[in-house]
Amino acid sequence: MRGTFRISRGARTETPTIITEIEQGTAVGRAECVPYPRYGESIDSVLAEIEGLRPALEGGLQRDALQDALPAGAARNAIDCALWDLEAKQSSKRAWELAGIDPPLPVISAMTLSLDTPQKMSEAARASAHLPLLKLKVTGEGDLERVQAVRAGAPNSRLIVDANEGWRPKMLDSLLPDLAALGVEMVEQPLPAAEDDALLGRDLAIPVCADEGCHTRADLDRLEGRYPMINVKLDKSGGLTEALALVQEARARGFEIMVGCMVGSSLAMAPALLLTPFADYVDLDGPLLLARDCQPGLRYDGVMVHPPEAELWG
Repeated sequence: MRGTFRISRGARTETPTIITEIEQGTAVGRAECVPYPRYGESIDSVLAEIEGLRPALEGGLQRDALQDALPAGAARNAIDCALWDLEAKQSSKRAWELAGIDPPLPVISAMTLSLDTPQKMSEAARASAHLPLLKLKVTGEGDLERVQAVRAGAPNSRLIVDANEGWRPKMLDSLLPDLAALGVEMVEQPLPAAEDDALLGRDLAIPVCADEGCHTRADLDRLEGRYPMINVKLDKSGGLTEALALVQEARARGFEIMVGCMVGSSLAMAPALLLTPFADYVDLDGPLLLARDCQPGLRYDGVMVHPPEAELWG
């Protein structure tokens, strides 16, 4: 990591990822996933899931069958996105052509400011004050002071905040009006996913977005009436195949969409860019948080991220 990355659940200085390659003839499909402990995943457990599917893949397992062969999560994401890349390379078509969707365009990503003291977050905000959209990691206690400090440091940037399940229901009524006055547009996953029922019937001062509480289309029934927005991440949905279906069904049901990421390299971000034409918010800044990215990587002009070249993915 480029420094220490803190959220409400802890801090880290590196991010473990798994790169998967599927070869057929002279073509090689590649993808990257990020095992996430919050969902019971580790490097070893995800590697075991991937290796366990090796015989089926060698026997010709395709994307459609993959959806039932593995549960949603990092392992299925790595295989699914590698199969998309493999098919794109074999067909000499871009992945969005294969998916039958509009090609992605350059898009502005949020830039994440790590959880820290108000003073440290103010310093980080001043260094990022030229950026259009900042995402602040918060945790509950002291969050109003953190956001006040960031607003003072970056008076012209749009702000969203991500509590990573760090709040409790009573904080919604006490914090949200003050954060709205500071210009905060949206709060990601304020409550633990198991406590989402506390959002029912509340007239909130700021819209909330389901992250840890939303993985696949199967979650949408439960989220209706609680969240107006969902955060779609490939490592949660189990790959691009389900993510495309998720954003389209969510849109049809009236949800707004955020396209997000775990912290990974450009190889992990590239497939998610196909989702950005459906998105109201984009948070694909993972490579900008790393000390070094993969090569070739995505092109970032500041926080404007460009679609992947075929050499990278898809």
